[in-house]
Amino acid sequence: MVFYFKARPEAGDYTIFMGLDKHENEELIKYGFLEDIWFHVDKMSSAHVYLRMRKGQTIDDISEGNKVNNIDVVYTPWANLKKTASMDVGQVGFHNSKMVRTVRVEKRINEIVNRLNKTKVERKPDLKAEREAVNAAERAERKLHLRDKKRREEMDRLEKERQAEMRSYKGLMVAEKMTSNKQIASENKSLQELEDDFM
Repeated sequence: MVFYFKARPEAGDYTIFMGLDKHENEELIKYGFLEDIWFHVDKMSSAHVYLRMRKGQTIDDISEGNKVNNIDVVYTPWANLKKTASMDVGQVGFHNSKMVRTVRVEKRINEIVNRLNKTKVERKPDLKAEREAVNAAERAERKLHLRDKKRREEMDRLEKERQAEMRSYKGLMVAEKMTSNKQIASENKSLQELEDDFM
């Protein structure tokens, strides 16, 4: 079971979610998105909470809220979470400790907690399928971008060839386009007619 919450509309269309227990946390760790930011109360047994950011946003775009007084909340991008076989269920480490931030929360803000609880929805998502769908969409987008890039490069190449052809003289001296003096003489045209043809 995963619990989903919605941020207030004026803050943006963000999804906040957390697992029911440490086993759900394992699934959330395994199938997170690059846009996910992981939160945990430091040095306390607490839920792993995630905030799904929009593409292009960073960890610097986050503001905080809390349930209890005088706590430290650690947070980091999902991609920085490290899970090894020797770790207990629900336990995580970090690839780069410099990417982990801590914020001291002095006082609980009940209005935030109450507002979030009113948006709470329980679902049983297929996290693996969601992750695979996002991966497939990203691959398709990269493939389309690459195809467009190759098409633009080919069009540029053809245009450069066309411009070079127009500037070259090689098209002027083609035998099929030439007329010999004998051919001109055989047409029995007057000098005036020949001059008119030339102009």
